[in-house]
Amino acid sequence: MTSWLRTFGSVPLCLLLCCLVVAVCGEASSAGDSVCGSPSISSCTECLRRGPQCAWCFKEDFLDGAGPSQRCDLPVKLLRKGCEPEFMEQSEIKVEVNATVSSTQVSPRDINITLGPGSEASIIVAVKQLERYPVDLYYLVDVSASMQENLDHLKTVGVALSLRMTEHSSDLWLGFGSFVDKPVSPYINVHPSKINNPCSDYEIRCRPAHGFHHVLSMTGNMSEFTRVIKRQRISGNMDTPEGGLDAMLQATVCQRSVGWRPEAKRLLLLMTDQPSHLALDSRLAGIVTPHDGLCHLENNVYTGSTRMDHPSVGQLSDKLLENHMYSIFAVEKHQYQWYEELVRLLPGSYLGKLGLFQAPNLIELVVDAYKRLLSEVAVSVSVEDKAVSRYWVSVSPLCPSGSTAKDQSCSGVQPNQTVYFNITIGMHSCPDNGEDEDVTVLVRPVGYNESTIVRIHSKCRCSCGPTRHCNDDSQSPCKGTQDSPSQEQRPDHGLIKDSDRDSNWNCKADGSDVDCSGRGVCECGRCVCEQTRLGTVYGKYCEIDDFSCPYEGGLLCGGRGVCVSGECVCEVDWTGDSCGCPVSTATCQSANGLLCSGRGRCVCGKCLCEDPRHSGDFCERCPACQSTCQSYWKCVDCHLSHGLSQKKAGHCNNTCAPLVGYMDDVSGQAGEMLIQCMYISNDSCRYRFQTSSQSGQTQLHISTRPECASSSRLVGTFLSVCALTVLCGLVAVAVSRLLLQKRHLSREGAAEDGGYHCTGKDLSYIPTTNEKTVTYRRDCPPDRPLEMHIQVPKMPLGDPWQY
Repeated sequence: MTSWLRTFGSVPLCLLLCCLVVAVCGEASSAGDSVCGSPSISSCTECLRRGPQCAWCFKEDFLDGAGPSQRCDLPVKLLRKGCEPEFMEQSEIKVEVNATVSSTQVSPRDINITLGPGSEASIIVAVKQLERYPVDLYYLVDVSASMQENLDHLKTVGVALSLRMTEHSSDLWLGFGSFVDKPVSPYINVHPSKINNPCSDYEIRCRPAHGFHHVLSMTGNMSEFTRVIKRQRISGNMDTPEGGLDAMLQATVCQRSVGWRPEAKRLLLLMTDQPSHLALDSRLAGIVTPHDGLCHLENNVYTGSTRMDHPSVGQLSDKLLENHMYSIFAVEKHQYQWYEELVRLLPGSYLGKLGLFQAPNLIELVVDAYKRLLSEVAVSVSVEDKAVSRYWVSVSPLCPSGSTAKDQSCSGVQPNQTVYFNITIGMHSCPDNGEDEDVTVLVRPVGYNESTIVRIHSKCRCSCGPTRHCNDDSQSPCKGTQDSPSQEQRPDHGLIKDSDRDSNWNCKADGSDVDCSGRGVCECGRCVCEQTRLGTVYGKYCEIDDFSCPYEGGLLCGGRGVCVSGECVCEVDWTGDSCGCPVSTATCQSANGLLCSGRGRCVCGKCLCEDPRHSGDFCERCPACQSTCQSYWKCVDCHLSHGLSQKKAGHCNNTCAPLVGYMDDVSGQAGEMLIQCMYISNDSCRYRFQTSSQSGQTQLHISTRPECASSSRLVGTFLSVCALTVLCGLVAVAVSRLLLQKRHLSREGAAEDGGYHCTGKDLSYIPTTNEKTVTYRRDCPPDRPLEMHIQVPKMPLGDPWQY
């Protein structure tokens, strides 16, 4: 086998690589676990039948004492349990492309695939459309009496069609054959006078009815074609349907008689004005033998017409594909619907509806059909009958630019363009006998004389390494070759007689009086450990299990590993006693990219801060650190005393952090890890500084711009505030005085207008008149009324009240 990539270097690499890509059904998931881990599995063959994701460990001491079902599991789990890859039996999936077979249209031509139960493989088949092909066109004409006029139109078709096809073909050859129906009753009139001349009632000389008559083999001589057509005569039959499909099959399979050229595009044109008989119709004539699909021409006459039934549509379809045929149906419009249903079942077929079978119409029909059929590229995939139920096939076309994908084909393909078909072949199951088998799958591009042969080898049996010993139930552990003492010395027990020999002599651990640690039974001198819902018990004496490991989150080994000999064997990315610690430190990366902000260590996926003052998921918080600006005051004061000079900064190494820098302004700096502080010097100036920590080292940045305030400025500010306060008080008093005066004047005006009526609620009223006269009147006795007048003078405002 050689690489196909060398042969087709111009084909896109991404598509060619798909030819060697093998897709395996199933994944290593919980579903895969349930498929592989079944207690009913007892042999390697049963394990591999579970699917391509399952593997069988044939290592002899693997999980010693455990049941055979424990040997079947996912490869990754078997590896964790201690089974090395060289001791694993898996479904073998392999694709080999044979690029030594040359081809111009279809590639590759030969592919070998190895599959196992439940597995699948994908290949790419490329079909290239050439620019010009030689064309073989065979006219298969219904010569019943109703086709007399149509037969006459064929006499002028040959030369005109040859000239027209020169635009599309490099070489056109024509052939001719005729058909009517099976020459038996009830399809024809079997009266002796009607057999040789079915048209005797019309005083016309007709030829006898026939199933198929090959008249002219393929030729490029158009004059010979025209001469043969002119010599043709009509025939006759009794029923309406004709034997068109029977004649089509003979014209297809009789390659040598018809003269089909291997390199040519083959067009089979059926001309009729009636529908065709189908399979089982021949029972009316007592013919029950199915058609064998072979050629039966003797002296160019179909001799099997009276012995075999009409072919089925499926049989005809297979023969058309097998012989690279395009079929064209030229029918009258009233039969169009019947043949439209037929064309759907025949790949590579074209239906033309003609009002009249005139020469121009026939020429256009052939030209249009040829262009249409060549522009549509499709493939047919067939599996051998013996294995068709055990395999499945999927086809996906990859059409070139400008064409359209439809089902399993591409339409509108131009010359020199290539269509790629992604074909996936999958295997359901092995044969009933469980043996390996070889199956052939044919990939046939419709109408092409080249095809791809896919040879599938199904791997159903286990080889289990060089020793071919799978350690399953198919190979019984109880054999006569097993070592067992006949007379031997047991420690401290003396000589053992044959009558005293016990079958469990090798099933007790040292210092134990219980067989198989009380968790199994001894068979043939070996422990067969019990199965429990908790897990697997194994070991030479059933002393080991896979469930006595730490749990995390309610899962054994946290669901991230397997329990082997009481210890968790973790997956690649996990560690710890219960597989609860990720190996990666990605969960400890802080926003600045440092591990735990440079202030701690990543332990089990979490930050462990080195300084107890720090906290947070990434040691990013330090509430105590933000209130310790005072701890840096001595350092800042030292640098201020040396004039903030880099040359003299070394004098402060004893009191300062290792890294000290100067900045014009630190107030604009912001960040999650920066702490802003302030220091007030002896001259009442404020110096801003900030602290930060990077990679665990403290840095100090001091501002070189102090914020100072003078004493004179403070006095001026104090006097200004006092003056402003006094001014505001005076303004408030003046405004109050004005409001009182305005209120007094308004009350005097009201008194002058009509007096003021005092109420008990207004006690602040002061009368404005000098006196007030109060009159009291007493009406009793009624004959002598009494009046009293009292004058109340106005009392000065400051005088005391006198009674």
